[in-house]
Amino acid sequence: MQSENVTVKASAEPAPECGCAPSPAEQKRLWPHMNRRSALGLGILGVAALSAFGAAVSPFGSRAFAADYPSWDDVVAAKNNEAAKAAEITNIQNLIAGLEADVAAKKQVAQQLSDEFYVAQQAYFDAARRADQLQQQADAQAAAATDAANKAGRVAAQLYRNGGDDTSMELFFSGSAAGADDLLTRLGAMDKLVERNQALYAQAVTARDSAQSLSDQAAVQRAERDKLQKIAEDKMVAAQKAADEAQAALDTQNAKRGELEAQLAALQDTTAKTLADYQEGERLRKEAEAAAAAAAAAKARADAEAAAAAGGGGGGGGGSGGGGAVVGSGWCRPSSGWRSSGYGARATQCGSQGCSSSFHYGVDLAAGCGSAIYAAAAGRVVYAGANGGYGNYVKIDHGGGIGTGYGHIRNGGIFVGVGQWVAAGQLIASEGNTGRSFGCHCHFETYVNGYPVNPIDFMAARGISV
Repeated sequence: MQSENVTVKASAEPAPECGCAPSPAEQKRLWPHMNRRSALGLGILGVAALSAFGAAVSPFGSRAFAADYPSWDDVVAAKNNEAAKAAEITNIQNLIAGLEADVAAKKQVAQQLSDEFYVAQQAYFDAARRADQLQQQADAQAAAATDAANKAGRVAAQLYRNGGDDTSMELFFSGSAAGADDLLTRLGAMDKLVERNQALYAQAVTARDSAQSLSDQAAVQRAERDKLQKIAEDKMVAAQKAADEAQAALDTQNAKRGELEAQLAALQDTTAKTLADYQEGERLRKEAEAAAAAAAAAKARADAEAAAAAGGGGGGGGGSGGGGAVVGSGWCRPSSGWRSSGYGARATQCGSQGCSSSFHYGVDLAAGCGSAIYAAAAGRVVYAGANGGYGNYVKIDHGGGIGTGYGHIRNGGIFVGVGQWVAAGQLIASEGNTGRSFGCHCHFETYVNGYPVNPIDFMAARGISV
């Protein structure tokens, strides 16, 4: 297992082309700059996503993605003409279906890219750990080589302290031996020293060669680590972009679908109901939905705060203050939960959502479903969304190469967005059981230059027990 205090530096050299994505020039030709509004309007992203997954693009897709929505004046005019009404009914039905297809396609792309981000991130973590292990082994062999060489030097000094290579002759002619047996005993002891010295020298050479070989392997592994780190970072950006686009499509659907359905009902209605009735009903419905959404968000936050308060001072080895309580270092415990799993190698666990990694890159803090998750320190949110086996995941950059990650957040339980600055101890999410999880908890990771280090030691150095 690696040292928890190792700092992994990203390579200054760009990662070699993997041949798996268009070049920047090709990307520019394929996807010219476009803001979210125009992307949604033209429907390029939605149609591309549908094509990528082999889905049939509906003939009404262009109208839906063009955001050419009918006004209530259009509905009034169409209602007075049977042909126009029939056409407008078909048009609105197509628009609703198009919105649904756009959301579904973007969600599918977002899910695929979030899974790719997770795989790339874990590959980088594994490569970095392997590079660290190889370097530790190389350092150990280098130390062994130095130790063997020093021992050989001491034996040599003992052998030749009386006159270099003539020691054996001096012993033979010294006359100090009591007899032939005594002399032979002395010569035997000298031979053993010589033999031991030769063995120590061979041991030093072997250890030196092993250290060099391991150092070379570590250098190759570090290059691989740096390449995989760049891939993981690119995957993270792509996954976040896809998640944002899926959310934008959903927001557009939510904003327009109610009105479209009200317009459709108005066109299809054969009673004496007026269009004004539909519009008023739609207005009231939207107000009720907005109020319900606000109440749900407030309740989620209140529940998370209450669960944190009920959790007291935290468990899992104690806590320097409860979850969210900031200490003098500017850091806090991200959860009031007890430590249900530590950092390091562990047996692989498998369940309905897949198998967990054989190396656990964080600690699990379990306070209960919906419990509060706090920012461990002040920083900027760099990722907030799905991340494969981590489920819903938030990553915060605290500056100076330091970062933290929070996984298995419940659906709808992310309370911050990418680019947002958060304070230490700020409520950022609530605990869940998403991804490859086996019960509600927060999977908490700490990063140095992008690579996870043991959160127990990392946080202890900042006055926090996890």
